[in-house]
Order: sequence, then C-alpha cells, then structure tokens
Amino acid sequence: MAGSINEAVRLYKSRRYEQALRVLLALEDDPADNVEISYYLGLCYTQLKQYDDALLYLEQVVTNHGNLLQIYQSRMVLSLIYAVTDRYRLAKFELDQLIGGGYESSQVFTVYGYVLYELSQIDESLKMLQKALTLDPDNATALNSLGYIMADKGLDPATAVNYCREAVKLRPESFACLDSLGWACFKAGRIEEARTYLRRAMELSGGHPVIARHIRTVLDTIDY
Repeated sequence: MAGSINEAVRLYKSRRYEQALRVLLALEDDPADNVEISYYLGLCYTQLKQYDDALLYLEQVVTNHGNLLQIYQSRMVLSLIYAVTDRYRLAKFELDQLIGGGYESSQVFTVYGYVLYELSQIDESLKMLQKALTLDPDNATALNSLGYIMADKGLDPATAVNYCREAVKLRPESFACLDSLGWACFKAGRIEEARTYLRRAMELSGGHPVIARHIRTVLDTIDY
C-alpha cells in the first residue's frame, strides 16, 4: 500500500496528475479513513480543475485533524479554489483560519488581498498586499494586484504604475501584469504607453474580455 501511495506522490510531483489520480483511485483504502490519500486526491483534482471533487477531499483533510502542515496547505488550496470560483466569503473563511492558526505567508496575504478587493473592502485589501510585499518584495502577483487596485480606484496613479512596472519586470510575458501596467498607465494619463502594453497583453492572452474592455476604454478617450 505504501509503495502505491509513494508512486502516486511521485507522479504528482512530476506533474503527471491524471496518472497520479488513477493510481490513487485504484487504492483499496477508503480516502475517508486515509488522510494521505484524501490530500493527494484533492491536489490532483485541483490541478485538473475538477474543483467540486477537489473540495470534497480537501475538506476531509481539514476535518480529520491529521498532519498540521497538510491541513494548512489544504486550507490554502481551498481558499484558492473558492476565489477562482467567485465564492469569496468562503475563501475569506479559509484564510481567516490560516492566519488565526499562525500560518502567515506572502501567498496567504496576496490571496487575502485579492479576496478582500472582490468583497469591496479596498483599504483592508491594500493592507494585506503590503504585508505580502513586506514578506516577499519580489512577489509579482502582490505587486501586480496592488498596482492594479490602486490604479483602478484612482489612488496615487504614479505609484500604481511603479508597482505594475515591477511586476512586469518579474513576469514580462504575463498578460495579466501587462494589462495592469497598461491600465495603470491609462489612469496616470500615459495614453500611448497604455496602448502599447494593452495591445501586447491582448496578443498574449488571445483576446481576454477584460483586456478588450480596457483597450476600448483607452481608445474612446483618444481624439482622432
């Protein structure tokens, strides 16, 4: 049995998620009685974007009171799943549990900042993102989120541009970062720069609707 679990873990760490999943599902042990199996099932389903199945197994890890690190990691993944599926209050609950349990990291604060932004708690969102950068100044996601939120809300556009520019330096091929920089430039009145970055973002994204909306807004302000 241990060898089979080890094989699944090896496959998972090799990013062969479907193969790892098949090995885990073939095990005789009931995942409800084996936290290790539940944990890796949850991670595999998450990587495969089968979120409902992932939630089922990750919740088993959290409620079985087993390995503390696996519980923390499961809560982190749960918060990410809830965030990407627009269930922000559930995401906030998981993040509150993490922070309340003393599990603080740049990633936790970054996700929390995004969740609070979606819940329209802007001041608290900015504080969380600043905490993330205190722990990791090169956190591109935190830099990007902080710059975008500040720009979008009209809070110190010049500083917003600087944050977004730092994010692009770290991730020059990220359409999300380029979009944020373009939007921040637009909010700061740098129209030509905005057009350049937004067009590049659109090319890399293959036509993301949010980027398209930003481009239309910029073009509508140009006096031909």
